[in-house]
Amino acid sequence: MHVVAGVLWVGLLWFFGFVNAQVARTYDADSRRKVVPELMPRALSLFRLGAVATFVTGVGLLIIVYYAGGALVESHQSKGLAIGMGVGALVVAWIVYDLLWRALAGWERLGVAASFVLLTGASFALGRVMSGRALFIHLGALFGTIMFNNVMQRILPSQRRIVAAARAGTPPPDDAVRVANLRSKHNAYLSVPLLFFMVSNHFPIAYGSGLRWAIAPLLVLLGWTAVKGLYVLSASPAATRF
Repeated sequence: MHVVAGVLWVGLLWFFGFVNAQVARTYDADSRRKVVPELMPRALSLFRLGAVATFVTGVGLLIIVYYAGGALVESHQSKGLAIGMGVGALVVAWIVYDLLWRALAGWERLGVAASFVLLTGASFALGRVMSGRALFIHLGALFGTIMFNNVMQRILPSQRRIVAAARAGTPPPDDAVRVANLRSKHNAYLSVPLLFFMVSNHFPIAYGSGLRWAIAPLLVLLGWTAVKGLYVLSASPAATRF
């Protein structure tokens, strides 16, 4: 269930980011009035379903495999401390991220640098109290929690306003467009590292290293680079040739 829901969620996220965003640039007022009210509600309904199902099943797996299972800590580590820090990190991550990007929405490079420093700090702190496998999963869960809250609290409310404007034949609200585009972009950049962390139990060479807390942020950088390449490709003339 988690995998199928995740495919639905991330697949639609990539459709919005790498396909629909480019096509929407070509709409005139008449095209927007005809296409957006038909396309977006259908796509966003499935998008919301995928996000909710992925998050709920992910939390269930985290509890079953790690908090109630034996994969959370190594022999010298405290399970209670690891659970407390793991849950706390998921809650605090969204609050810090949202406040940070409200303040630095117009300062993208500074926001990215600050986000990366905070991620590295979280990786180091969590790596001190839990196993390497649990660390990677918790970083993935941290990304997933941010993505889920972006969808429910920022992207969908903004898209409702955009769709309503299209139905009324009026221009979309600038603030709604900015928020929806920025947070969707962030989710796209988070999605590739997220996918690696979710399957990282297959790569003990990464999470088993003594420097796993430092390896994780480097893998995030690789993921961000891959997403940047997809954005460049999607905006290039090559993407229109088939």
